[in-house]
Amino acid sequence: MVPRITLRPPAAADVHELAASSRASRALHRPWITGPITPEAFRAWHKRLAQHSRHSQPTQPTQHSLLACRCGTGEIVGVFNITNIVMGPFRSAYLGYYAFAGHEQQGLMTEGLRAVVRHAFKVLKLHRLEANIQPGNTPSIALVRRCGFALEGYSPRYLKVGGRWRDHERWAIVAA
Repeated sequence: MVPRITLRPPAAADVHELAASSRASRALHRPWITGPITPEAFRAWHKRLAQHSRHSQPTQPTQHSLLACRCGTGEIVGVFNITNIVMGPFRSAYLGYYAFAGHEQQGLMTEGLRAVVRHAFKVLKLHRLEANIQPGNTPSIALVRRCGFALEGYSPRYLKVGGRWRDHERWAIVAA
């Protein structure tokens, strides 16, 4: 199969495309997540990323973000955030992600997530990746299931999203 997606870190030059794509995707993302919809929000996110990335803390990154881009055009189709990275004997992190409107339901995020999992295990040397998903977010649950994540549990009132504490299902994958 010819890859349709390539992964790359976000760059300052992505500000306008990422903000515009996030604005255009508000209905798709609601109520699950809000991407950086303004250039200022993108710059704040990018600055936080730089403060916690592999480049600024080579021995112990705490966050790693990747953009899923279409091969050939470079168009950004989705975002993957690997956060709260803990190394040592734990070697675990949380995973968050979102697709942009117009790119959903084409298998692009499935291809992207499979590449992110390989990256997390082979490049970042993680052992475990965990995604916490609101039970009503059936497309997201289907995505992690397709990519080999297993349901591990249920966390009531786990995370504050949209001003309310929301229940989440815990899905995880471990390195082979």
